[in-house]
Parts: sequence; structure tokens; C-alpha cells
Amino acid sequence: MWPIFTEDWGRWRSEYLKLSPVPFMDPVTNLPAWHMHADSPILLYGFSKEIVEYPGYWPPNIHVCGFWFLPLEWQFSCNKCRDIMSASPNGSMTGMSELCTIHADIQQFLMKSSHPQLPLFIGLSSIGSMGFLKNPHAFLRVLKAVLDVTEHRFILFSSGYEPLEAAIQSIACESSNRANPPPSNVHGTFLFSDRLYCFSGSIPYSWLFSKCAVAIHHGGSGSTAAALHAGIPQILCPFILDQFYWAERLHWIGVAPEPLRSWHLFPDNDDATSISQAADCLARAIKLSLSPEIKAQASKVADRISSEDGSQEALKVLKEKVVCPC
Repeated sequence: MWPIFTEDWGRWRSEYLKLSPVPFMDPVTNLPAWHMHADSPILLYGFSKEIVEYPGYWPPNIHVCGFWFLPLEWQFSCNKCRDIMSASPNGSMTGMSELCTIHADIQQFLMKSSHPQLPLFIGLSSIGSMGFLKNPHAFLRVLKAVLDVTEHRFILFSSGYEPLEAAIQSIACESSNRANPPPSNVHGTFLFSDRLYCFSGSIPYSWLFSKCAVAIHHGGSGSTAAALHAGIPQILCPFILDQFYWAERLHWIGVAPEPLRSWHLFPDNDDATSISQAADCLARAIKLSLSPEIKAQASKVADRISSEDGSQEALKVLKEKVVCPC
């Protein structure tokens, strides 16, 4: 991408550093000065070779390690749950009565015997705070419209985006005929006959995704990696940067249907027609993602990457190449 910045960068080098406008050019002859090229640094990629192709023409200083994950106990939003997870011998969330309210509610929602089907996860990370979620009420109406015509349930991660959380609380108050919203320390909220559970805290995707049927998300690399490891189908709705790449890539390898457009989740208008059209697209994507072919492929990919430990591989490379270079 460096040519994009060449003009401004070149002017800065020339005017302030008194160097040639373009790096590695002799200031007198204006010819390439190849002897000035430094050795390329080590480049570590935190994704899997099973997902992103590793072409043979890449230089040897590039290392594709596998996906990088934080330790499970670091991914909770409360210290109590973090301590419980750290003390758990097998890393499972046991002792539900000891967990904080948000995680206990999630477990109860997941274990509802009246709904034998696994819920669908929806999480869009910081997409809201970036300005893409302009009409939270319309977004929630889309989810309700899907619930009205299907047997699914949703777990929605609001990511602490205040306008979305305000819309959630507004609908909760309307449905319960309450004038005041629930206390601000209550992180979880049930909507639409308790078939949509909304939460704003933090919980490990690696734990949650294994208990969901589908992960619907924005195509961020972290969400993508966690869902791939969980072996569940994905529905991606990209908005910026590498999200478009991950959305197309997952569709290409067969673990996700064709990516959604932004208006499939976030219609600008909240009229009945816009909501209905968006809900139809989302419901159709959900149906495709739950097809036997996509479910089988998601499981197959998870098996192929299950033995990878990206963080350990990166550490190994750093020890070999940096700490103890040969």
C-alpha cells in the first residue's frame, strides 16, 4: 500500500530530512540504490494456512502461524467469572449459581428445554460506534421479524454501544409496560417473548460459539477465527477493510453463504417494507447457513485447524529468529 502515500511521504523526506523523495534512490543519480535495502524483518501472520493460501513465492521471512487467541480466563468482563474459569480444571463454566448474572442468564437461555434448537449468535463488535448502526430500532425490528417467521432464538452482543442498548431497554420497557428502564448494572435483557437475549458484557467466543448454531458477525478476524475453531457456520456482513476479505474467503471455502449487505441488518428506514425485505434476506441466509453442506464443511475445517496453536508457533519463531538467532 506504500505507493498511496508516496507523494506526501516523498515531500516530507525531501523537505525535512533532506533525503531523496523516494526511499532507496541515490540523491545524485536518482537511480535505485539496491545496496541500501535492509534485510526484511520477520513477519508473523496470525491466521491459518488452511484458511488463507500461503503462496510459494512469499519470502522465507514470512511465517503463517495460525490464529492467535487470548487465554480463556482473560476474556470475561468480570473478575469473579475470570477467577472461576482460572480455577476450573478443564476450563468449563461450571457452578452456574456462582457466576455473575450475565453469564448465568446466558447459560439458562442456552439450556431452555422448551427450545431444543441451539440459538444464533449476533455480534457486530465496534461497528455501531464507528457510525454504521444509525437506526438501532430498525435493526431490532429486523430481528423480531425473523423470529416471527422462524423457530430460532438469538443471542445479541451489543458491544456496549449506547444507542443500541437504549433501544433494547426502550423495547423492554414497552413490552413490560414499565415507565423506567432496568437498572444500569443489569447487563442482560430478554426481548420478544424471551427469544432474544441481549448482553453487553464480555464472554469468550470460544466457549459461547460451541453452544450456538450459527455466528452472525461483521467479519472481524477475531470473530472469524473463533467461529472457525468452533466448527459452526457463519453469516458475515462486512463494513470496512479486511472484513470484506474474510466474508468472501469464508464463502469461498464453503463455511458461510454469500455475505450480507449492510442494509440486510441495518436498514436506513424503519418502514414495514424495508424491515420485511431485510428480514427476508437474513432469514434466507440463516436457512442456507444451516444446510447440511455448510454445516459439514464448517466441521471439517474446524478439524483441520484444531491442532494449530498460533500463539505458541509465533513464540517459537521469535525464540529461534530473534532471541537465539542461528
